[in-house]
Amino acid sequence: MTLEIDGEIDVAVHRHVEVLLRRYLAQRRGELPELAQTFAAAVDTLSDFALRGGKRIRPTFAWWGWRAAGGEGTGPRAEAVLTAVSALELIQTCALVHDDLMDASELRRGKPTVHVRFTEAHRAGGWLGEPERFGMAAAILLGDIALAWADDMFTGAPLSDEMRRAAREPWLTMRSEMFAGQYLDVLAQAEGDESEDRPFGVARLKTAAYTVERPLHMGVALAGAGQDTVDAVRTFGTDIGIAFQLRDDLLGMYGDTEVTGKPVGDDLREGKRTLLVSLGLRYADEAGRHADAEHLRGTLGDPELTRETIDRVRELLVQVGAVDELERRIERLTTSGLAALETSGLTEPGRTRLADLAIAATRRDR
Repeated sequence: MTLEIDGEIDVAVHRHVEVLLRRYLAQRRGELPELAQTFAAAVDTLSDFALRGGKRIRPTFAWWGWRAAGGEGTGPRAEAVLTAVSALELIQTCALVHDDLMDASELRRGKPTVHVRFTEAHRAGGWLGEPERFGMAAAILLGDIALAWADDMFTGAPLSDEMRRAAREPWLTMRSEMFAGQYLDVLAQAEGDESEDRPFGVARLKTAAYTVERPLHMGVALAGAGQDTVDAVRTFGTDIGIAFQLRDDLLGMYGDTEVTGKPVGDDLREGKRTLLVSLGLRYADEAGRHADAEHLRGTLGDPELTRETIDRVRELLVQVGAVDELERRIERLTTSGLAALETSGLTEPGRTRLADLAIAATRRDR
């Protein structure tokens, strides 16, 4: 297998991942039977979504786990590993397509979400039935095929039997954890759970596990790392992954839409019980600002929120100290994660690159 891209893999992991993804998606589209060519056009929408933007953070963490645990940076084994970890981007594609549908999100990476694109196509074509229902059905099916192709890409990577067995545990567990976290997320919204434990549980399973922890576990396992190293990188990955989600919560409320690609206040419109919201409710009540707390509760799940209402919530969260507390927790998690990395037994240059990735993930603006 030739990557057909200039330079070492270490220099630009994300570019190599995109080359492999583009090639793989084109290959799978070309394999669709003649009778499924209409579906092939729908797959083009999925491919556009998967290849447009994205930080490629999951395969990047997995790659540097492989390198830090002694895996080589070039050659057939390195290219086989890169193919296997690139499949993580298709897991991410599945998660985003379905998550946007469940949250009724209209924008992702600055453009209409998949279900919105198919809803608009139905409406523009004057087709029969409900446009929104068609958009929902198309998004479910495309998210499902992204998951199926992720498995195909992972299992089809030319790994040795020993390497495949080592990576199987984190791969299988990661998928279950991701869906469990998504269910906990929608359940918290349905129950109106205001506890601080629930958003931590959601962040641990829905984000940390499949964003940092399990990709890292997968990378070091492919390199043959021992259990002590696996345990250390999982601690590192969990702490950094949760901090990543907490940063995401702050960006969802205070980020620049032109940079993040999502409207400010979407978490409120969707009724998300994030840790930021839970802290804001508790601190407002403890400060005797019960009217403000009730106003915040009233915004959750309201799709018609105005910017003025969102700005009032933003000010409240700052005033009661919820934003400062979330920043402190992000910093503590980042510090504890980096401490676990130092004791992991991983080697250079991978260990330093993982530390740099951790800082970038927790202090980003998008």
